[in-house]
Amino acid sequence: MFDWLLWFTRMENSKPLALVLFFGAFCGILIYVFTGKHRAKRLESYKYIPFDDDPPQSDSSRSGHRPQSRKVMDNE
Repeated sequence: MFDWLLWFTRMENSKPLALVLFFGAFCGILIYVFTGKHRAKRLESYKYIPFDDDPPQSDSSRSGHRPQSRKVMDNE
């Protein structure tokens, strides 16, 4: 009755089955990520996150004078 369990416990049978399962999960994740216009727009906007740290440029910073950060001013 449980012969299928004995078949599955042999490595030459379970490795290809695990490979098929994991490949199917990988393909499912790729399909989920790259389909849907709203998700695509949201993921595309994430590429600008590293550049959002910079403060906006003001007129005083263009003349070569950069204001000190608040952390440095508080420690003086």
